[in-house]
Amino acid sequence: MKNDFNIAPATGKLGILTPGLGAVATTFIAGVVASRRGLGKPIGSLTQMGRIRLGKRTESRQPLIREFVPLATLDQLVFGGWDIFTDNVYQAATHAKVLDQQLLESLKDELEQIHPMSAVFDSRYVRNINGPNVKTGASKMALAEQLMADIQQFKAKNNCERLVMVWCGSTEAYIESSAVHASLTAFEQGLHDNHPEIAPSQIYAYAALKSRVPFANGAPNLTCDIPALLELSVREKTAIGGKDFKTGQTLLKTVVAPGLNARALGVKGWFSTNILGNRDGEVLDAPENFRTKEVSKGNVLDGIFNPELQPDLYGDLYHKIRINYYPPHGDNKESWDNIDIFGWLGYQMQIKINFLCRDSILAAPIVLDLALFLDLAQRSQLQGIQEWLSFYFKAPQSIPGLPPEHDIFKQLSKLENTLRYLMGEDLITHLGQDYYDDFHAQLEEN
Repeated sequence: MKNDFNIAPATGKLGILTPGLGAVATTFIAGVVASRRGLGKPIGSLTQMGRIRLGKRTESRQPLIREFVPLATLDQLVFGGWDIFTDNVYQAATHAKVLDQQLLESLKDELEQIHPMSAVFDSRYVRNINGPNVKTGASKMALAEQLMADIQQFKAKNNCERLVMVWCGSTEAYIESSAVHASLTAFEQGLHDNHPEIAPSQIYAYAALKSRVPFANGAPNLTCDIPALLELSVREKTAIGGKDFKTGQTLLKTVVAPGLNARALGVKGWFSTNILGNRDGEVLDAPENFRTKEVSKGNVLDGIFNPELQPDLYGDLYHKIRINYYPPHGDNKESWDNIDIFGWLGYQMQIKINFLCRDSILAAPIVLDLALFLDLAQRSQLQGIQEWLSFYFKAPQSIPGLPPEHDIFKQLSKLENTLRYLMGEDLITHLGQDYYDDFHAQLEEN
């Protein structure tokens, strides 16, 4: 298979910028540094640990993904970010209490060199936390210009050839797309006018895209999934993706639900509840912020079951989601799912899932993969929405009018086929009939 992609090589340093230097970002940064020093392995990262099948099954070609596509290496990565608190990455990671302190001490010399830039923050979007390290400006456009200056200064200071930005900040209060988001002209006027419906995350995304820096949204905020920023991403030929890292409970939903759907088993109810004690849990304790997360998590089952197409199986599905702030657990999130299913002749059954996960441990490899894949997309001249990265998101972004795919197995197939496509390899459909045609022909010859 041939294509017209001329992928630029991954030379020089790649800077990864994260709005938010809390538990997720510091766990990601410390994990990469530890992996570089041979103190651990980047488990959970598809770019580092995953393999991809090429050609026929009989060819036995299954290289590591990082050896198949031209990705930046861990040694090429440089880290920076913004936060409302002044703690350096070592201090912030210590406060987050995700990683063992002994490991952090061994990385202290490098982690304490990474200091947060002052952040764009609006307490109307996150009211349960506050901090001193915040930018001020005459308008939101002035704040965006300050971020663009930060981006250029970071790139120059660290001698980076390329940059990517991955939102690792808190979940913002729920808003819906409105007139100010409808076009780039309206959005830029709104920045000048300090429009209240332009959220901080949107200002970061705007600054990134204006700087031609690929942007991914790791939270459920309305951010790069507005017409104005989609327009900007295409105009600037810059890759975007989102939204909301698929880590704990929703990760399992996208594994279990496709299996039930594949077997045509019905579902009457799915009750999900969580307890979480980190800063994210504190933010989500506010109803307006929880609403943002609830919408992101709630769309997953509809996207997999398609109740309007299968009303006998899923037409009466009751789906309830709860998240409770519970400080004693810290970053160790615990979730419970009760699933009421039914099978042959309507006979009822139940599934119970209790997932004791580590939120940032599951999110950190997603940050790495998104950064490396977005950089690959940019070097491959892929612009706008990168739907092939839906694998990593609870609420995948797609073009208007195109329903997103939520089934994790279909998402993985799309991701792998995109990599094959970029590298000129045959796409794999898993039909496999050719093996049997050849086998039957040999039997007939004998």
